[in-house]
Amino acid sequence: MIFPRPEWEKFRDKIAALPMNAQWYKRLFLGNAMDVEMDGTGRVLVSPELRAAANIARDTLLLGMGTHFELWDKATHDAKEAEALAAMDPQALQDLAF
Repeated sequence: MIFPRPEWEKFRDKIAALPMNAQWYKRLFLGNAMDVEMDGTGRVLVSPELRAAANIARDTLLLGMGTHFELWDKATHDAKEAEALAAMDPQALQDLAF
């Protein structure tokens, strides 16, 4: 996940407030968080550690998720999306109007 600073601070505070039995969630989210800077052309360098953790090899997708972004390995995303589409229940969207 990639957060703009204000959204990260909100998310960080929610994670930090989790109870003691959620220490590993705190370690995963807070312990692996990294600040990154954009270069002169607006690119962000994702560290090798974060690329490895997300199994990002080459082709990626950046998805806007409202308050944050998700950065995916394209092949992983495509496989997960196919699974989700196959398991979707159209009734779950019955109250959503377009």
